[in-house]
Amino acid sequence: MSYTMESYLTLDHYDLVTPDGKITEISSSNKNTARVKILIEKISPRFQGFDIDKNLVHFNLKSTLAQLGLTTINPEVTLSPTQRQATVEITLKALDDTALEMLKLLKQGAFIGKLFAADDRRRVRNPDYLMRMFGRSDREGRALLSLGGSYGSDDFVLEKIENKTVAFLALKDGVVVNGEDISSFLPTLEKTLHFDRFPSRELLQLHHKWLEGKPRILQENQTLLVKTAPLHIRTVFAKVINEQLPSGFHHTTADILQPDTFDSGDIYELFGSSTQEIDSIPLEFYTLEPHREHVFFEDRDQLRVAIEDNKSLFEAFEKGPQPNDVPASVFVVKGEQLHNLKEADWIARDLHKHEFPGISHPVRQAAVVEKYIEKQPTFPFLKAIEEELITSQGILLSRYFPTPLMKRLFLSSYVQRCLKRIYFLKPSFSFGDFFSYEDRAFLVDLAKFGIPVFWVDKRTNNILQYVLKPEKDAGMFVPLHLIEDFRKATVFGVYGSNLQEGPYEKELKILLEGILELRHEMAHPLLYANVPIALVTGGGPGAMEVGNRVAKHLGIISCANIADFTPKDHSVINEQKVNPFIDAKMTYRLDHLVERQAEFHLDFPIFLPGGIGMDFEYSLEEVRRKTGACKPTPVILFGLNEYWTEKVGKRFQCNLKTGTIKGSEWVSNCFYCVQSAKQALWVYRKYFDNTLKIGKDGPIYKEGFCQVPLED
Repeated sequence: MSYTMESYLTLDHYDLVTPDGKITEISSSNKNTARVKILIEKISPRFQGFDIDKNLVHFNLKSTLAQLGLTTINPEVTLSPTQRQATVEITLKALDDTALEMLKLLKQGAFIGKLFAADDRRRVRNPDYLMRMFGRSDREGRALLSLGGSYGSDDFVLEKIENKTVAFLALKDGVVVNGEDISSFLPTLEKTLHFDRFPSRELLQLHHKWLEGKPRILQENQTLLVKTAPLHIRTVFAKVINEQLPSGFHHTTADILQPDTFDSGDIYELFGSSTQEIDSIPLEFYTLEPHREHVFFEDRDQLRVAIEDNKSLFEAFEKGPQPNDVPASVFVVKGEQLHNLKEADWIARDLHKHEFPGISHPVRQAAVVEKYIEKQPTFPFLKAIEEELITSQGILLSRYFPTPLMKRLFLSSYVQRCLKRIYFLKPSFSFGDFFSYEDRAFLVDLAKFGIPVFWVDKRTNNILQYVLKPEKDAGMFVPLHLIEDFRKATVFGVYGSNLQEGPYEKELKILLEGILELRHEMAHPLLYANVPIALVTGGGPGAMEVGNRVAKHLGIISCANIADFTPKDHSVINEQKVNPFIDAKMTYRLDHLVERQAEFHLDFPIFLPGGIGMDFEYSLEEVRRKTGACKPTPVILFGLNEYWTEKVGKRFQCNLKTGTIKGSEWVSNCFYCVQSAKQALWVYRKYFDNTLKIGKDGPIYKEGFCQVPLED
């Protein structure tokens, strides 16, 4: 089955306007008027005029025709949502002699105007909505709202009148008139109207004259063209308010200013009769679709409040398309949208595991990768951001963490500007809860590029944020309230058997309690008053569960690096269930087990007796100290001296005899065998007060470790 879903993302047109419509029939009833029938096709299915009171759907005449003295009256609008069409029967009225000439020239096929849905729900009511746009720009540096090319202007006055925002645009001192050659230009102009989106207004301006200082007074049977500084709007539709004009003044039905043109409006067409002079043009405003508003994330108070509520995010994912494992994504820009998500708002794709030709076939590889990227449910949203069809900042919800193959798109300057957060339910479509090496590298890149990533984790019923460890290219998913403590924490760790807990829980609890108390006595960079403590394990059962359970009980940040030990064909690995005492975590696929061990980054490892896995971990901690990958900090070995002598002592002595560790024998002074928490605390106390003989200048222990005396 193939999933596409509709999504709220409308790519072809704004949802408050239709495309321009063309004349299909025209007939004159008298010399001043003509009755025309207009067909509008390919209307967006999201056009709000399909759903609101039809009395709120207005016909907007092309400004080119209005500036020649034409307006419209008596519209009859018929909408067909199923055919995505509208028919409009309307009377064109000529207001002066130039308009009469143009009226006679109009023919079938001329595009003369569009419908506008004056949806009251989208009317701007608070002036602050517009005021905050002053001084801001789009990604190309163009002002979001300006008058006369400046960021704000004294000629732009905002007031709140009758529960709506009204702007009064000051008029320039003078009027616009058509030049003497206008009649000879009209036939050419009529021909341009037969080409949709032809810049006819710009051509008409070549035949305008500016009469500076001439009074802006209406006379009967004339059109008064007045001028403001150029109004540049990118965030709203503007509409002239006839009711706010001085008595006797009327504006033509070319009264809508769109946000997709530069210098959206500076000439206004007035008619009627009045002896007073007009000083300003009143405008009201209607918002765009939320994703096209150019609204900044910091201004979305409701959205920021909503995403602080875990329940809101879990419920948002529940509203995705079915079945609930199909890959699906949605871009959310406001709190109301998050709370009211519908299945149709998402884009879903039916993906399959994919085989790539490989780097030995670079041309085929590139082509297959490109097709694979385009199939991703996140792709349409990122592409829309790139093409400036999404301009508001927002958050991406994705059932699965996005494929690293999309890294180029996610880290582009345009997407980085717009995408403020990523939320996902599962790390991988193919591997469930486990990240690949490429996934983790992608997470690091996203963190460094300032795009926060959050795991909406059903296992813990919590929201976890990916947090880089300081000065490390590795991180974990951490509960939000623990993030700052995680970044500052000194990290202890417990290694040991996944099969046996052993008799060490009590001693481990006493040891960690002692560490918490020791903080108040020490002034060491890794241990001082109130420094947070974290404890990391492999996240499984046995000794790992003991460590996480004790940490959770003591209020220490309980962390885990969890590998996928699910049995595979012919494998002899014991499946390890994740223990329930984990706060922060990172997950790994089994084929990258070595990277998983390298990313423990423990300041102070603690070993409990274990098997082959523990042997591997012991060797890595030994190598880290030998190579200088970490400082020579003490490693605690819980258990009998005889056990650790058998486990590591014989290997160390063999290396001594063969000379294979010449110059590195000192590593033995980093390991301390203890049977009690009291002994371990003695080691730590001496280390933190800088009296422990450890490192290259310290002693060499032939057993491979120091046996801490019981009396100490």
